[in-house]
Amino acid sequence: MFAADQASRGLGIELVEQGTGSAVVRMTVTPAMVNGHRIAHGGFLFLLADTAFACACNSHGPVTVAAGADIVFVAPAREGDVLVARAEERARYGRSGIYDVSVRRGDEVIAEFRGRSRSARGDGGDPRARDDGGGHHARDDEDDHHARDDEDDHDARRDEITHRAREGAARETPGTTTKESR
Repeated sequence: MFAADQASRGLGIELVEQGTGSAVVRMTVTPAMVNGHRIAHGGFLFLLADTAFACACNSHGPVTVAAGADIVFVAPAREGDVLVARAEERARYGRSGIYDVSVRRGDEVIAEFRGRSRSARGDGGDPRARDDGGGHHARDDEDDHHARDDEDDHDARRDEITHRAREGAARETPGTTTKESR
């Protein structure tokens, strides 16, 4: 996957190491990466962390993409700084995963990133997706079905609670008349 990543490789990002659920990438901040304050633009820090995240979550086999991500900028990086991003898997469930990435300059934390991943179904829709052979995708489809059922149950309970709260508020509001109070 990293070999085909033109965006990351075009910025000089190097894959230092990769294991199952983990990855380390490195980048040197170039003059083209600094903003008007003469510090590294946050978008480049995000891209570095996102690259480590992508390498870690794709280490399991099926094509996996970001479902969302957040970053906290802790300290500025400057031109010439060598930054290292280390991604580690925190949890995998069904086709989803959570990964934390620390971006450092030496021992100093520059940014902390949390990414949420989602793997392809492997149902033939994407020719690059592949099944892991362990029945993983059949379990994922069942998990997705149960998740939808849980969401439907949650929505129904929320609607019922909202309805009861509105009825109660209408009964308790002075000067209003409800069917029950007539």
